[in-house]
Amino acid sequence: MSGTVAQLVGRTLAELGAGHVFGVVGSGNFHLTNALIAAGVPFTAARHEGGAATMADAWARTSGRVAVLTTHQGCGLTNAVTGIGEAAKSRTPLVVLTADAQAAAVHSNFRVDQDGLARSVGAVAERVHSPASAVADVVRAFRRARNDRRTVVLSVPLDVQAAAAPETSGAAAVPPAPRVRPHGDDAGRLAALLATARRPVLVAGRGARGARAELAALAERTGALLATSAVAKGLFAGEEFDLGISGGFSTPLAAELIGAADLVVGWGCALNMWTTRHGRLIGPEAAVVQVDVEEAALGAHRPVDRPLELGVVGDCAQTARDVLAALEGAPEASSSWRSPELAARIAREGRWRDVPFEDLSTGERIDPRVLSRELDALLPAERVVAVDSGNFMGYPSQYLSVPDERGFCFTQAFQSVGLGLATAIGAALAQPHRLPVLGTGDGGFLMGVAELETAVRLGLPLVCVVYDDAAYGAEVHHFAGPGAGDVPLDTVVFPDVDIAAVGRGFGAEGVVVRRVEDLAAVRAWADGPRDRPLVVDAKIASDGGAWWLAEAFRGH
Repeated sequence: MSGTVAQLVGRTLAELGAGHVFGVVGSGNFHLTNALIAAGVPFTAARHEGGAATMADAWARTSGRVAVLTTHQGCGLTNAVTGIGEAAKSRTPLVVLTADAQAAAVHSNFRVDQDGLARSVGAVAERVHSPASAVADVVRAFRRARNDRRTVVLSVPLDVQAAAAPETSGAAAVPPAPRVRPHGDDAGRLAALLATARRPVLVAGRGARGARAELAALAERTGALLATSAVAKGLFAGEEFDLGISGGFSTPLAAELIGAADLVVGWGCALNMWTTRHGRLIGPEAAVVQVDVEEAALGAHRPVDRPLELGVVGDCAQTARDVLAALEGAPEASSSWRSPELAARIAREGRWRDVPFEDLSTGERIDPRVLSRELDALLPAERVVAVDSGNFMGYPSQYLSVPDERGFCFTQAFQSVGLGLATAIGAALAQPHRLPVLGTGDGGFLMGVAELETAVRLGLPLVCVVYDDAAYGAEVHHFAGPGAGDVPLDTVVFPDVDIAAVGRGFGAEGVVVRRVEDLAAVRAWADGPRDRPLVVDAKIASDGGAWWLAEAFRGH
């Protein structure tokens, strides 16, 4: 089969298993995009390349497959850089298929150093060098994306795209990466630590998202409690001894129990400042073990070099199986955590909706905790939740439950405001059997609002919950906090906007919520037919500054 290199590139990516392509089509990527579509890869057109990048990122995270972002050369790629940076920092398996200026077009308006640009945000730079090398170049890029879990920018110069493709034989293929087994006696050493610990906690992160069964079995065998980092929320949903999120979003009970642990084992989890509250969440006498497929990740945020501490290079599921095997025939674990009394306490106090608080609602503005608690009860449980960045972000993260780890999409590695709406669209397309729910602030929603047209065009039953305080709330509370004095806030405070009307202008439903009674309109929408998105403009009361944002500013 001949044709052009552009057609060969699209066909090869399809054969390798590219699951969905997102993008904004211009002259440079027109033929590449159509080649992917012709080869059977579904395409979603976004309104901005930045939105397309985040949709692709979210789709890959919640589907478990490689996604493709396609952009025009130069400005199309630069428009997508924030989304690419988020994906790269999150180790999302994503191929950015971008056009590039011809090598001879030295004065092209579109010329930028695309390879350098990719590397500057942590992505891998690859390119199709020639017609003869095209298949090998695409296979190499796809392998890096899927097997190494990297975001790869694959540049295809215009003259190479247009060239005649060589004859090829057979379909391209990339074998899956083998699971990394722990070295030497590392599994035995970890088994011994778990067997002697009295209060162990297993904290699972992004790298453990496929290891629920193995980690749950290991926790039961060793008497350990379970927790996750924010990005892995839902991994242990339904487990009796699941503490939920470890870190800034921990319930008081989770923080108490993690703080009392004598052994904390991080599984595919960076144990960074967010997950450990800058280290304060882990008790000073607790031993720490970290399991990761990359040696460079071990001890990167919290050393694991004290006596009875350990860094294990290994796949999380495989390592957990090996540890379980090492425990066969050993005496029962020393842990006494898993008691009926603790199980009852977790059931009674383990979720944020069970934690008492003073209702700050005023009649004109609703307490964001009340709003989130009521929405959690009102909306169908089979959902996928996306969260933007901002002062509000803890409320949907804490209060909106999800059925499993693919029900939560947290694009926060770059801490960029404005990615939420595109995140929700990508996650919705990857999980079409679930109700998509977005938690966003007014600043982030308006920043990415162009993609509301995409959601309307696709007919997504998307609930956009806008926590509307008419400000960039994080900055307001940080710079006007206790002891700040008379600080001008004009740059981060805005006139009130009728965001519900904005939603209706795009073709969505729109409702304003100031009190619990106003949620009746949300309930009516949820009852069906749900044939268009719903924008909930929730006028929220001030919380005085979310304490999890204080943690964020501490880390700047």
